[in-house]
Amino acid sequence: MKYGYARVSTRQQDLEGQLFQLKQEKCDKIYSEKITGTNSDRPAFQELLAEINAGDTLVVTKLDRFARSTQDALKTIKFLFEKGVRINVLNLGIIENTSTGRLIFTILMPLQILSVI
Repeated sequence: MKYGYARVSTRQQDLEGQLFQLKQEKCDKIYSEKITGTNSDRPAFQELLAEINAGDTLVVTKLDRFARSTQDALKTIKFLFEKGVRINVLNLGIIENTSTGRLIFTILMPLQILSVI
C-alpha cells in the first residue's frame, strides 16, 4: 500500500499543493495535518506510523514534512526501515534499506533539512 503524508506548520498555510502531488503519486491513503514540525506529538503522523507495514511505501513531498532535524529524520527512517517500509521523498527520490540507500540518505539528508532552515 502507498501512504502519503502532508503537513504544514500553521492553520493559515495551505495543504493543497502537497495533497495534489500525493494524489498524482497515486497514494492509497493520505494523512495530513496542520501542526508545527517541532511538535513531536503529531497525531496524524503517529497514526500513520502505527498503520504502515512491511512492503508499504511512505510518500512525502519533502523530507522536512516529517522531520525537522537530522536526528529526527534518522530516527524515523530507521524505524520505518525496521518495519520494512520504503520511503519516497518526491524532491529527493526513493530511500531504501540497502547499504547504498542508507549511505546516500545519510549524506544528503542534512542538506535537505538545512535548506529549509
